Amino acid sequence: MITKSFLIAMSTLLLTACPDSNKTNAQQKPAAPVTVKPAPAKPADDASAKPADKDAAIITSIIKDSEAYYKELCKNASVSKEDRRSKLILHIARKFLGTPYVAKTLETEGKERLVINARQLDCTTYVENTMAIYLCVTNSRTSYDDYKNQLRLLRYANGEVAYAARQHYFTQWIEENTKKGYVHELQSPTPPFTAVQLLRIDFMTTHVSLYPMLKDSPEDIKTIAQREHELSGRRYRYIPKTSIRNNSLFRSTIKDGDIIAITTSKKGLDTSHIGIAVWHNDGLHMLNASQIHKKVVEEPMTLYQYMQRHPSQTGIRIVRMK
Repeated sequence: MITKSFLIAMSTLLLTACPDSNKTNAQQKPAAPVTVKPAPAKPADDASAKPADKDAAIITSIIKDSEAYYKELCKNASVSKEDRRSKLILHIARKFLGTPYVAKTLETEGKERLVINARQLDCTTYVENTMAIYLCVTNSRTSYDDYKNQLRLLRYANGEVAYAARQHYFTQWIEENTKKGYVHELQSPTPPFTAVQLLRIDFMTTHVSLYPMLKDSPEDIKTIAQREHELSGRRYRYIPKTSIRNNSLFRSTIKDGDIIAITTSKKGLDTSHIGIAVWHNDGLHMLNASQIHKKVVEEPMTLYQYMQRHPSQTGIRIVRMK
């Protein structure tokens, strides 16, 4: 049976637990408005983000940062046009430091497409991405679509996205992008450009099994064989690896941000590796997507030291962005 004393006890307990429960609506203070903050956008490196979204975020961030950096350079009247080019290229190139090295990221199943992969780079895609962003920034075309268009024009002959139109040999890359007004290759002074490379190009068509997208396409094999024939017999001046020095001649010839194309004695090839020149106090070094280090690095060894460890490397060709 519920007694009167029990009811009094329960009433006292409720008043203690809810001190405002005995106030009328007029006596109660209005509740403070509740602001519901929107959930923050997931960052590009979130595990759930799609690879394409991550790539877009990486490239967009680098473009935005590099655009601001370039504007500051342009405000400084003491920085020459040549120095602006060098500083901007190095600024962009260093944004990719630590990016994992992964070979053959452009090789996909099915039809050729414009591959954008800023999360994994090889030596060629590292240089291409750096130079595409450089061209976007210096030409004030800084949207992600502008970047994709610029990358397409750098990577493919006539900008046509097709396997046979991709510039597989770096000599073709140089020549096509020279025609487009993006780069020019240095062939003087002599010294240091004391050696001549005579091209005999046929590696792809004599090693078709190494190229999955090529081996089942007789038409592409035919087209690439024609490209190889066109390149073969051409001559280019280069700097022998034993001649590389840290002196005024070399420092006035090779500039920070120049593209270094390493020539090779391997049969059927023109170059075996590429990177970006950067001078340190002890000599010329190279920014590159390194198979040895398994990531993009600013090579701690000088280029001279690096090349002595690779017997098949014979020298360097130098290409400069305009």
